[in-house]
Amino acid sequence: MNLFQKCHIDLLDEIRNKNVYPYFHCLESRQAPVVYMEGKRKIMLGSNNYLGFTEDPEVIEAGIRALEKYGTGVSGSRFLNGTLDLHLELEKALAHFTGYEEAMTCSTGFQTNLAIISSICGKDDYILNDRENHASIYDACKLTYSTVLRYKHSDMEDLEKKLQSIPETAGILIVTDGVFSMRGDICRLPEICRLAEKYGARVMVDDAHGFGVIGNGGRGTADFFGLQDKVDITMLTFSKSLASIGGCMLASHKVTDYIRHVSRPFIFSASITPSSAATALAALHKLEKDPERPKRLMDIAHYFQTRLLDAGIDIIKAPTPIVPIFTYHTLDTLYYGKRLFDKGVYVNPVIAPACVEGECLLRTTLMATHTRELVDEAVTIIADVLKEGAYY
Repeated sequence: MNLFQKCHIDLLDEIRNKNVYPYFHCLESRQAPVVYMEGKRKIMLGSNNYLGFTEDPEVIEAGIRALEKYGTGVSGSRFLNGTLDLHLELEKALAHFTGYEEAMTCSTGFQTNLAIISSICGKDDYILNDRENHASIYDACKLTYSTVLRYKHSDMEDLEKKLQSIPETAGILIVTDGVFSMRGDICRLPEICRLAEKYGARVMVDDAHGFGVIGNGGRGTADFFGLQDKVDITMLTFSKSLASIGGCMLASHKVTDYIRHVSRPFIFSASITPSSAATALAALHKLEKDPERPKRLMDIAHYFQTRLLDAGIDIIKAPTPIVPIFTYHTLDTLYYGKRLFDKGVYVNPVIAPACVEGECLLRTTLMATHTRELVDEAVTIIADVLKEGAYY
């Protein structure tokens, strides 16, 4: 058999031939409510820059200062020569802000999940995964040799059935997204924590899309529910609310110290660059000084949802800045995404395998720096495109 036979993907050929290929558009400006892509103005409704810090002057200046002081990189892992005082300062600030004993930074959010789960779980353990968890969680599970059980999305009865099937002698980790990245809904954390306590499991929350968005001053999902003391591990990313790149684990001192010394993804990866650490830290300080910023984000997201509903557009209404618009079928979704792009609105088409065929959608996201005027302009364009119907 030809090893490269799998590299021929019929769907890619089809969507390219129909001129609805949606990926790798070239951005030529800062990540902001209005961007320039391929030489044209676009209203950005496809970014995870929730708090709008990527263009904040103080955040940018922090990155410049770090470049000048530390250079462009550390040329090594945190385990060896790659730990800066800046990394330690960022970890201390994140732990203090969230109320955890310790924090551990990693090079990316994806790597953070690999680092945590591959270290804490082994072949005799069980991992329970919400079916709509992020891909990085599923890839992390493959590194553990643990038994992985998937429960139906936010279905607590199914979760309990899975827990009941696990031997009492096994270690158990329940992993869930805090805010689910495709639909924008929030996990049922109170029920998850109750079941974890009942069956002796530990709880981990991937808060990539919750941190900076929900909870008191943006402290995330556990804070949103008042369950900080019930969530054993939280991970978060810097590429969203903190306007940088990297990731972080928040946990007890004992767990953090263990993972620092055994995690292959952590030990054998270079640490985040000085400018990345500095910008994440500056964004965190900005959030601390402006705890109402997440509320402004939710206000503009609610306004966007209301305008879409008033226009008769079928959306998933969730209490987050992720606003999915149903388009149902793959080619329809790609067509609408292309038409919106051509008319000046950037959104993210979501098709299988990221969702089930028949439930495809356009994933839109808001920033705290979006204005009502921009939202009104975008909704008018979205409504016009959807009313046109799909054709290729």
